[in-house]
Amino acid sequence: MHEFLAQLINGLSLGGIYALIALGYTMVYGIIGLINFAHGDVYTLGSFFALAIFGLLGVSGELHGVALIVDVTIALVGAALLCGLVGVLIERLAYRRLRNAPRLAPLITAIGVSFILENLMQLWRGPAPVAFPSVIPNPTLHVAGIGIATQQLVVIALAIVMMTLLQLFVHQTRIGRAMRATAQDREAAQLMGININRTIAITFLVGSALAGVAGLVSGVYYQSTWFFNGFGAGLKAFTAAVLGGIGNLAGAMLGGFLIGIIESFATWKLGGQWSNVTVFAILILVLVFRPAGLLGESLPEKV
Repeated sequence: MHEFLAQLINGLSLGGIYALIALGYTMVYGIIGLINFAHGDVYTLGSFFALAIFGLLGVSGELHGVALIVDVTIALVGAALLCGLVGVLIERLAYRRLRNAPRLAPLITAIGVSFILENLMQLWRGPAPVAFPSVIPNPTLHVAGIGIATQQLVVIALAIVMMTLLQLFVHQTRIGRAMRATAQDREAAQLMGININRTIAITFLVGSALAGVAGLVSGVYYQSTWFFNGFGAGLKAFTAAVLGGIGNLAGAMLGGFLIGIIESFATWKLGGQWSNVTVFAILILVLVFRPAGLLGESLPEKV
């Protein structure tokens, strides 16, 4: 039972990272119907930005007290903002002109942008994995006989907080309402006075900022990053978005946590080499019986 609960915690912490990335996929798909394959690389870029910010702050190891809060907050906000700006830049330069083109054109463009980002990151930090400072103390807490690493709790808590803030942003703010209206009917939203270009740019900004947060969290959690990280993590996060119901924010969150839990238990019971097989086999089974994903595409909730 203890091992079961320990694997559940592992799955939730892993799933929290997938869920943060999946939100970006589902937001962009919800508003312009594009599978943004470059999103996984924006996530990796977030870890590189955070690493650079820690370097500028002179952080190379574990932090404590006020320095922990201040430096991590600066890196978190900085990585999110920089990734958000990269997302806006990608939308403006690569996707906007293709908005009304056949679907294949923006899809191929997204793959091209992904390769460009990967090569730029390879030029920046080299082809080998880069060590990430373990800035957050990681003592093991014992709850009911189960050892839980503090960093796991931080990852899960941060993921839940970011998702809650996103839900409030989408449902309680004027910009969020504009995003939902644009997702439902772009022409009608434009007739009602909504600036479509600005709304779509903000969607990329928010989705990419969440990927930046996930990049920092991933770097701290795994204590390393690599220019090619985004391929695997992005694929899993996209799978999570599809599993939950792409275009549906709650679905992306649910899918992210489920993928993390399935991967964790598959690694435990079957071995690491079977984790991807298990994840995608379950995805195929779910889609056979529920093609729209577990929660489907609920238009009023769609972003």
